[in-house]
Amino acid sequence: MAATVNVNGRVFDQEHAAVSVFDHGFLYGEGVYETLRTYNGQAFLFDRHMRRLRKSADMLALGIPLTDDQVEARFKETIAAAKLPGEAYIRILVTRGVGELTYDPAACPNPSIVVIVKPHVSPGAEVFERGVRVSLVPVMRNHPNSVSPMIKSNNLINNALAMQHAVRVGAFEGVMRNYRGELAELTQSNLFVVKNGTAMTPPIDAGLLPGITRGFVFELGKEHGIPVKDAVLHDADLLGADEAFLTSTTRELVPIVQVDDRRIGSGAPGRVTNALLRHFREAADRLTRTVAHAK
Repeated sequence: MAATVNVNGRVFDQEHAAVSVFDHGFLYGEGVYETLRTYNGQAFLFDRHMRRLRKSADMLALGIPLTDDQVEARFKETIAAAKLPGEAYIRILVTRGVGELTYDPAACPNPSIVVIVKPHVSPGAEVFERGVRVSLVPVMRNHPNSVSPMIKSNNLINNALAMQHAVRVGAFEGVMRNYRGELAELTQSNLFVVKNGTAMTPPIDAGLLPGITRGFVFELGKEHGIPVKDAVLHDADLLGADEAFLTSTTRELVPIVQVDDRRIGSGAPGRVTNALLRHFREAADRLTRTVAHAK
């Protein structure tokens, strides 16, 4: 699937897009990113993604020299060049930039800003109709005092190792625990379990990235009378749940119907999960249509 890439304001096809091998994003993984998708041709919840991008950058003492409007102009230019047939996947990356082989941030006065655009591909309809199997993986989520999970960092080795385990056992995703043995999140998404009609997700201090879709689910629950709350969760809470689902920007809400060899609830997507997914899609369509009509 071909991508179109904007590197520091210049647009390339994927074969010709490049950054220097002396970029500290490549050398040391010093960088942050956000992933967005469009509905009705509009980037959904862009302002929230930018707030999180800037917060992640601040935690690395990494400046972002562009305003939100300038970042938006960059990805819109890239989408226009891509001439996509449908909705877009957008990845915005900011790295420390090019500099000498040192950890001193002063060596890199100019951050690199890269925007990757390609066609958005949703999970197949069967994923939402039948649900997915996930695996409890042995790879522990980063301790907050080592590399904070609050940073949406380009350095994804912790997540990659966990997902590699999930792939080896044929799972759709891997569920990670924190250093206390509590459930934290999945490798690329947040986790929710449903018990007695209430959707529960691990709290931020369980050591997880506060997902944009995760936060939006709280708002949907409040609007539609579905209880959604933070709760410390353990393996038994997931395995004994009535329903479970994962959330992410590019996959929306995906029902979880099995964990390793254990069935969750009835083994089919549940009522609360399906209701929240429906409300999410309706809201995404409505909000982006409103933005599109205003322009």
